[in-house]
Amino acid sequence: MARHGVELAAIAEKSGAQLGFEAAVAGGIPVIKALREGLGSASVIRTYGIMNGTCNYILSRMGEEDISFVDCLKDAQQLGYAESDPTFDVEGFDTAHKLAILSSLCFATQIAPDEIFVEGISTISQADIKVANDLGYKIKLLGLAQISEDGIEQRVHPTLVPKASAIANVDGVLNAVVLETDHVQELMLSGPGAGGAATASSVLSDILDIARGTRVPPLGVPSNELKPYKKAPMRTHEGGYYIRFNAKDVPGTLGVITTSMGKHNISIESIIQRPDLQVDNASINGENSRAIILITHETMEKNVRKALDEISKSGMVIGKAQLIRIEKF
Repeated sequence: MARHGVELAAIAEKSGAQLGFEAAVAGGIPVIKALREGLGSASVIRTYGIMNGTCNYILSRMGEEDISFVDCLKDAQQLGYAESDPTFDVEGFDTAHKLAILSSLCFATQIAPDEIFVEGISTISQADIKVANDLGYKIKLLGLAQISEDGIEQRVHPTLVPKASAIANVDGVLNAVVLETDHVQELMLSGPGAGGAATASSVLSDILDIARGTRVPPLGVPSNELKPYKKAPMRTHEGGYYIRFNAKDVPGTLGVITTSMGKHNISIESIIQRPDLQVDNASINGENSRAIILITHETMEKNVRKALDEISKSGMVIGKAQLIRIEKF
């Protein structure tokens, strides 16, 4: 559906057939039906959610049991939650395809799976989990899409979400989709996102609709009325960013980092340095390193990227910085 949904919808409309794909997004959660039939005149402004049970299971267990991503992934594979090659799930591509379908239904645009910013969860460490917990957050892999005058922004990435938010309490293999609209404000649908029973429930729902003679355009509006997809730039994040550096343990390192941040108009809310946050590769080529974590105030994505590139070229950090966006739902 993500790759050929518009073409399939056009074929179905031309031939008088019906196209059901409820199980394509969020398993047993009837989000497709809600968007096509249930919202009436309400317009969706933003949608976000947890759309991959494998990633949610791994992140939930990492938070609850103090174990590594690698160990969680092995358990997920043994339990049948993850494939032998888990790349499509853990690197965010499965969520991106589902988000592309949702975006089309939400905003009446053509499906655009290649226009999504995608990051997975394979780099999430216990240091990230611990700091998030101490600051009152959980880490979730979210797919988010929103519409503005500039177009549509679609992104998939690990996100710090407040523990008190409804989305933070969707754990294990469960999925959830939130629809923010102009009339009914926020609507959240949560439930099993995968598995035989959940998938069968959605498939049977489609079959029953066909048997009843329920007829709606597959993508909410006729395929020839779908607007061309217009990509919007990544926006400012209200909650700012979590950034973890594996920094060389030498004088001046912190100064280089904070100076680059200031140069690119990034205001730092807090700096965290604790021995228990040490990550792998504590010593590389005989040089000791330490974890330095920054929490920023709201800023633009492009500014953060420029600062991180400059810091990386300084030679004062080892490897790529860990960057996690903070959303204050």
